[in-house]
Amino acid sequence: MTSRIHSLETAVPDAVLRQVDARDLFARQAGLSRLGTRLIATAFDASGIEQRHTVIDELVAPRDSPLVDADGGIRPAPTSERTALYARYAPALAIDAARRALASASVAADEVSHLVTVSCTGFVSPGTDLALVQALGLAPSTARLHVGFMGCAGAFPALRAADAYCGADPEAVVLVVCVELCTLHLQATDEPEQIVAMSLFADGAAAAVVSARPAAGDALALDGFLTDVLPDSVDEMRWMVGDAGFVMHLSSRVPGHIGRGIRTALAPLLPEGPQAVDAWAVHPGGRSILDHVEDALGLPETAMAPSRAVLSDYGNMSSPTVLFVLRELLTGGARGTVCAAAFGPGLTLEAARMRVEPAGSRA
Repeated sequence: MTSRIHSLETAVPDAVLRQVDARDLFARQAGLSRLGTRLIATAFDASGIEQRHTVIDELVAPRDSPLVDADGGIRPAPTSERTALYARYAPALAIDAARRALASASVAADEVSHLVTVSCTGFVSPGTDLALVQALGLAPSTARLHVGFMGCAGAFPALRAADAYCGADPEAVVLVVCVELCTLHLQATDEPEQIVAMSLFADGAAAAVVSARPAAGDALALDGFLTDVLPDSVDEMRWMVGDAGFVMHLSSRVPGHIGRGIRTALAPLLPEGPQAVDAWAVHPGGRSILDHVEDALGLPETAMAPSRAVLSDYGNMSSPTVLFVLRELLTGGARGTVCAAAFGPGLTLEAARMRVEPAGSRA
């Protein structure tokens, strides 16, 4: 039996942070070196991002709060305060995306057999998984799995687990929900690696319904998964829990490592080569990453257009972002073979081969 994604839906916070305003906010922080100020201007202006969404609306309209003071100064709030904000805001965003996904797939709550949640930006227990069960009216017996701290590539282990559940039980219906609140961990800094991270990350959620049942509308059949670790890159991307929030170390060498390694890494998943792929859903970890993937695989500029559109409108939301790109492909009428890929700490490459099944078709 072939598992398929029946629906993909997304949700973002209401507050919109324009990239030019984010740049100016960070450049005004006290204690920045002259070099740090220049790096902020360069990183933010070259990001390919027009706007981002955030649960911290005081970043848009400064007022006194745990993370931002009334003058727009970013406070060094302890991780405990940031975690409390995660517990307040993450469930609602996840529930919004999940409710939309169930409705889009015409799946009732009592049909869901498995729930897989993904997040790397906050941890509480009981957490978002139980909040989803209760808010959506899922059965208390719904099997739950959480994929934690796997970074931007976290959606792929979740989809792989969903595929395995459906392979074991053709009647399984799996709800996959990714939610990330990256802006909870924004920090005033003049460290080059962290400045790049501050220029990229945003908040959002995405949900998918996966089942081997026939789909009512267009669906994405799951034809295979791949995991690989790119050579000599273990220290190039790190995501760690710090005392004043989670800390991202993002080396400027990451795009080059991806460009040098991606063609070889994808070969087992794409034995016919990249030219056999009709549509690409590459996680927009940054503009330079998309440029390097495009060049390394010999793709036309149009191949990365959905990824660039998501980057421009939403920024890098970590794990949900590639699902935003897949949704962009489906709503844009993509057909044929799809290759989706994302990159996480390691550097770990996660990828999947998919196939668009138009409404009414059967595997």
